[in-house]
Amino acid sequence: MDHPWDRRLGFWWIAEDAPGQPAVVASPSGVSLTFGGLAERSHQLVNALRSRGLKPGDIIAYALPNSVDVLYWQLAAQEGGFMFVSLNPALSSAEIRTVVDHSGASAFVVHNHFQDRVDEIFGATSVRLRISVGGPVEGFEAFEDLIRDQPSTVPHPRVLGGPITYSSGTTGQPKAITRPLPELDPPVYTDSSKLFARAFRFLPMEGVHLVSAGMHHGGCQSFYLNALNVGQALAILGRFDAEETLRTIERERVTTAYMVPTQFVRLLRLPEEIRAKYDVSSLQVVVHSAAPCPKDIKQQMMDWWGPVVWETYGGMEGAATIAKPHRWLEKPGTVGRAVAGMTVRILGDDGSELGPDEVGNVYLEPAVKTFEYRNDPELTASITRGKAFTLGDMGYLDADGYLFLCDRAKDMIISGGVNIYPAEVEGVLSGHPLVGDVGVIGVPDPEWGEQVKAVVELVAGASPSQELAEELIRYSQERLGKYKCPRSIDFRDSLPRTDGGKLYKRILRDEYWADAGRKV
Repeated sequence: MDHPWDRRLGFWWIAEDAPGQPAVVASPSGVSLTFGGLAERSHQLVNALRSRGLKPGDIIAYALPNSVDVLYWQLAAQEGGFMFVSLNPALSSAEIRTVVDHSGASAFVVHNHFQDRVDEIFGATSVRLRISVGGPVEGFEAFEDLIRDQPSTVPHPRVLGGPITYSSGTTGQPKAITRPLPELDPPVYTDSSKLFARAFRFLPMEGVHLVSAGMHHGGCQSFYLNALNVGQALAILGRFDAEETLRTIERERVTTAYMVPTQFVRLLRLPEEIRAKYDVSSLQVVVHSAAPCPKDIKQQMMDWWGPVVWETYGGMEGAATIAKPHRWLEKPGTVGRAVAGMTVRILGDDGSELGPDEVGNVYLEPAVKTFEYRNDPELTASITRGKAFTLGDMGYLDADGYLFLCDRAKDMIISGGVNIYPAEVEGVLSGHPLVGDVGVIGVPDPEWGEQVKAVVELVAGASPSQELAEELIRYSQERLGKYKCPRSIDFRDSLPRTDGGKLYKRILRDEYWADAGRKV
């Protein structure tokens, strides 16, 4: 009998060989689909777009909530030769317009829930096809009208397309990441996802993958598309709800998932009786990335769900490391060892190579070029040294080659000439039962240059007070060197985070640094 990994996989071949295989078993709209049905809808969309004059290389931008509609557009782009830009639906109309203009998109797709944000798009010079999903939007053609009477047969020719990923759409200038696409037929290309799936133990043709993060997020996309490419069905959730996540895991017998650390925190903050109510024993692999996960939080997830929590470090510029559960338990806090084809290097500010346990700038050196910033060679050059590039993190390698991150270089606090890494402080404070979210920043100090401040979002039902602030400071001092601990605590109703879990520290810092003479 052939080994499961020896069979041909990839979304398009599975749709041909096993059209009845479930592809979507749950979605916010209630739609479920087989591989054959999803492929036919994607074929239909490619044929429709070509009938409207779109050609390979043209760009489609969309602002859509988590739904099966996202899959239609991504898969159509993949086999039609189009490039797609996934926009965060939370962006303002001006921010959407900036990205659409920068990308040069020929088509723009929007859900009618977000129609209040589309006015700016009418002025986008490149857009010639505007499509609405989920209901009418003035000035947009309905998706159903676009595909009506279009054949659901395989389009010819099939040309490989892929994503253009914007890593910053809400601050500064847009930063578009593109990867060179191989000259492969889409079915051959998607079959190569077996390498990705084997690395994370996504078993072929069995199990269900949970989609609980935003589908516009690049990390989330990588995992649900690769799950599809080995024949796992998707259970798609809308906006994240901790208890609904547990309910879906139990109901659909979810086996794999991609999550971000803020979701772990919200799950752990559920009352014990709610957590114990649901059976999560089907889980085999839960991968997290996108933002640092405090050690205490990850250990609590391991204690609850078992040794199924994996971690990967990198960015849309390239995957760098994988920390398997047993290795993380041996070396708590590590983000893992380098993946095949990648070398992790720790460099000093002068470019010199640092030794084991020496903190420096983390550089990633791929065997082959993996990305470039689209139309921005200067930005690409600014983060590279030879073949290696940096994501802006500080960290060190231990004697066994395992990477430990300290913090973002730009987030490091220098107080009295001593380096303090906010992520370490955040990791400690997040373990306090009344802390729902926390950001640690440096604020002006006339004597030390900077002092440490924690900005805290409390869990539901907790009330801010001076007594609680003092308790949190003592809590950190019991677990960290005193010089690292916050001198003051501010409380907020919510902290500014992306759907990927990254904290917009610039927003916090700007408030305190706007007037350097302000007393804090």
